Amino acid sequence: MSLNRSEKEAVISEVTELAAKAQTLVIAEYRGITVADMTKLRASARGQGVSLSVLKNTLARRAVNGSNFEVLADQMTGPLIYGFSEDAVAAAKVVADFAKTNDKLVIRGGAFAGKTLDVNGVKELASIPSKDVLLAQLCGLLMSPISRTAVVLGALATKKGEGAPAAA
Repeated sequence: MSLNRSEKEAVISEVTELAAKAQTLVIAEYRGITVADMTKLRASARGQGVSLSVLKNTLARRAVNGSNFEVLADQMTGPLIYGFSEDAVAAAKVVADFAKTNDKLVIRGGAFAGKTLDVNGVKELASIPSKDVLLAQLCGLLMSPISRTAVVLGALATKKGEGAPAAA
């Protein structure tokens, strides 16, 4: 199905807006994936805040022209799915997790902060915990000394309470 000029311009402007907001772009070849599996992938992506799109490569190249993702323009060939995310690791995590269970999805690469990522780079990015998990870990580290101090003070208070003579 071919698009007329105004439809192409609309697609380009939509993808340009996505690219402007996104921190990460992951591209993967989806040849041979069933519609049901693609639906699962899209649902998973929506839940993580990732925008997955199947685009004509020429339109995608035009849309990312001048953005941090322009470095991927030479890799935009063949049937690709484009995953944009505002969270630095979300797109890589969604695509890499799906690729583990479905061998038809082949990660081609990605871009983060204006730098090209190869397949291993995307997988490494996917292995980084999400922002929420990192914040929880940081809170745990900050709370650890406080809780240990409270436990020690509680133990001292209990010990002193045992050693004091009982009032009759």
